[in-house]
Amino acid sequence: MLHTWGQNLHHHPHVHCVVPGGGLSSDGERWVLCSRGFFLPVRVLSALFRGKFLAGLQHAFAQGRLTFQRSLSPLVEPATFRALIDRVGARRWVVYAKRPFGGPEQVLKYLARSTHRVAISNRRLVSLGRGEAHFRWKDYRNGRRQRTMALTAVEFIRRRLQHVLPRCFPRIRHCSFLANRCRKAKLNRCRELLHAVNHASEPKGTTSETNAATCPSCGQRTLYRAGKVTPPSMRERSPAALDTS
Repeated sequence: MLHTWGQNLHHHPHVHCVVPGGGLSSDGERWVLCSRGFFLPVRVLSALFRGKFLAGLQHAFAQGRLTFQRSLSPLVEPATFRALIDRVGARRWVVYAKRPFGGPEQVLKYLARSTHRVAISNRRLVSLGRGEAHFRWKDYRNGRRQRTMALTAVEFIRRRLQHVLPRCFPRIRHCSFLANRCRKAKLNRCRELLHAVNHASEPKGTTSETNAATCPSCGQRTLYRAGKVTPPSMRERSPAALDTS
């Protein structure tokens, strides 16, 4: 999942990855679990990420897809750009991995707050007046203290628009057994190997909740009908309700 902003709305692109602690074998006949107490080699991941990132950067440069403005304008020269690649490629890149504090459910709840939201919510906005916008933000460097930031209206709009993705650009991507083209079949196979219950394949009426319905998105029986609201017809509305003046 791509996340491009921080609390102060600066451009801070980074990627959150949810990686399972196991997966299907190449022949699809076994569930391969990671070793106990070990998830992935962080140093290997650091070198691999550095190589992939710089290779992609060089490919984009060769295709003319990169633009350099102001202080970065010298990088338009191939020799200068290559020198930069060599310099950053010789440095050790930091890759940090740790256990989730509250477990997998807490991690998913944290990510869910960013998947379909914008860079700043209305509840963080304090005021707008005299050409300035005031909003609340958390200062993580100083004990997560709540502070209020004041920006000119133009600067506030500039920071906000940095996080508007190009049209048709997917913020969330899935791969492996969660890839769109094979998700249903491979998830069912994972459940078989793990002896997990597939709620999406349960026949109707097996749940104890007689009023439950199947969710069209995840396929689980998690919808509960509380009632039906019928909008009044135009004939039932009073003349005052139709007056839009």
